[in-house]
Amino acid sequence: METAVEGFLRSLKLERNASELTLKSYREDFNSFYDYLQDRVGAVPEPSQLTMPVLRGYVAYLHECQYARSTTARRLAALRSFFRYTTREGLTQSNPAAALRTPRVGRKLPHFLTTEQVASLLEAPPANTTQGLRDRAILETLYSAGLRVAELVGLNVDHWDQTANILRVFGKGKKERVAPIGSYASKALSRWMAVREVAGAADTRASGPLFTNRFGTRLTTRSVGRMLEKYIKQVGLDSITSPHTLRHSFATHLLDGGADLRAVQELLGHKSLTTTQIYTHVSTRRMRETFDSAHPHAQLVVDD
Repeated sequence: METAVEGFLRSLKLERNASELTLKSYREDFNSFYDYLQDRVGAVPEPSQLTMPVLRGYVAYLHECQYARSTTARRLAALRSFFRYTTREGLTQSNPAAALRTPRVGRKLPHFLTTEQVASLLEAPPANTTQGLRDRAILETLYSAGLRVAELVGLNVDHWDQTANILRVFGKGKKERVAPIGSYASKALSRWMAVREVAGAADTRASGPLFTNRFGTRLTTRSVGRMLEKYIKQVGLDSITSPHTLRHSFATHLLDGGADLRAVQELLGHKSLTTTQIYTHVSTRRMRETFDSAHPHAQLVVDD
């Protein structure tokens, strides 16, 4: 089983350009499945020995553990993909996971910041220290280009075209897109680049990482998360705010400003327009709340 899973993960990486984060999530899903098999079956059998009743038992186990519907749905999707692979490779005769019912996952409206909250957050890092200049450049870039944090830490120096003020970004599946940035982000990046080598960048080539840590090497996504947590507390924002919140805020503010939905889809690097449409619900909700609180005839007054 473990050998088949490694072959499956290898095929995802080579054939579908799956990111390391995706592969890590799949490994965690299969580790959960291994634990269940060891506990309930007593061993991890070969893929050909896994039957529909065993898989249904696993689904029941996930429900018993009260996992979120999204987690259960993802783990079942991983099993379906795995058995499609084993069937194609001749390791199984059929896909026993094909008929498993996936729980319906309700879509939560993304958490975003107001323009005032974004402004206070972007101004939180000190402008008179090397680390502060780097942090300002990171936050400005995340918000200005609507980047995923993994896309941000993957940027190299030569991915920034300073003349055109655009970034060459590599998103999910290593799909490349062009992301424009505004003057605020451009100035913040210029100020960071002026001190980047002084900060001890280990790789001074154009192909070196744009953002570096105190050791001069490429930042990690976790490092960016920890950095943001510090400024969130300093400014007094909701603790659920994350680097991805700036991406949500980017999309919401664009739509609030009248941007075309398909243009926002391109800027975010979404494969499907359906994924982008969630932000229209956010904008509609905000419009309703504004109307209800500001219009004198929005709320019905019932006479006694």
